[in-house]
Amino acid sequence: MKASATLINKDFIGLQRFKNIAGNRFKLGVLLYDGDHTMAFADGLFIVPISALWS
Repeated sequence: MKASATLINKDFIGLQRFKNIAGNRFKLGVLLYDGDHTMAFADGLFIVPISALWS
């Protein structure tokens, strides 16, 4: 989770490492942030507004 409305590539380093370690077991990575839009970042990695948890 990021307490920011803007994200940069390095914000995904942890999820990308986890994806590499998990290999085929990795299904989906979600980074919650304080923005307004849901977007795909890379294959299997997404950014999702934290407010989506309550909608």
